[in-house]
Amino acid sequence: MKKLALLLPMLIFINFFSFSQQQPQCNPFPKTITVTGSSEMEIIPDEIYVQVDLREYKKRGGDKVDLEIIKTNFLNSCREAGLPDSVISIASYEGINSINWWRIKKNEPDLFATISYQVKFNSSAKMEDLIKRLNDDATSNFRIVRTWHSKMTDYRKQLKITAVKAAKEKGNYLTEAIGEKLGQAIKIDEPAEDYQYQTSTQYKTSNYAARKDAIGYGDVQGDGSEGINFKKIRLRFTVTIVFALQ
Repeated sequence: MKKLALLLPMLIFINFFSFSQQQPQCNPFPKTITVTGSSEMEIIPDEIYVQVDLREYKKRGGDKVDLEIIKTNFLNSCREAGLPDSVISIASYEGINSINWWRIKKNEPDLFATISYQVKFNSSAKMEDLIKRLNDDATSNFRIVRTWHSKMTDYRKQLKITAVKAAKEKGNYLTEAIGEKLGQAIKIDEPAEDYQYQTSTQYKTSNYAARKDAIGYGDVQGDGSEGINFKKIRLRFTVTIVFALQ
């Protein structure tokens, strides 16, 4: 009898638990709407990363100009153009494995050595100033390797907020069209980030094409110089939100 008395409450609990598991769960949001919002803007970069390839050279009838002299002249040209040492770094020694290079260089002192620098500019005017000062004989290549903007984090944050607001605005007019009312947000997916280079003539496809005066970014047009400037970076964010319907 004692064992039966102990087992009876346990059996009742198990049966109650099994019954509750079989019951359909109540959905607190039986009616929802899923909408997407997007935003984009174009930015002229204010960080331009350029790689400059330098090499030893020898003019006809003359001696070879050593790499150390070329490096010194290049760094002096950068300083004359108003570029601090902090924006200049060595990118690589190109053309041959560094270990083999030193061995071959020792045996063949007339081997032409090369070095590459990376320089960060904040305007096209600065870059053009340096180009004018470069030694054409020593410079084998000058190319842009990357562009960016110093306020990119702020722009991306604000565009995500704008994409969320665009989604809510869309949800409002869609629900009003069917006589419903938009309720609380149930789920927000992190905006998918997309940025690429494009010219300003490409079409806008977002809910909200950001303007510098519309969002209050201030001047997003790089150095603001007249005429041709760098190709713009296009930022675009898309967010998906699930709203309840009231």
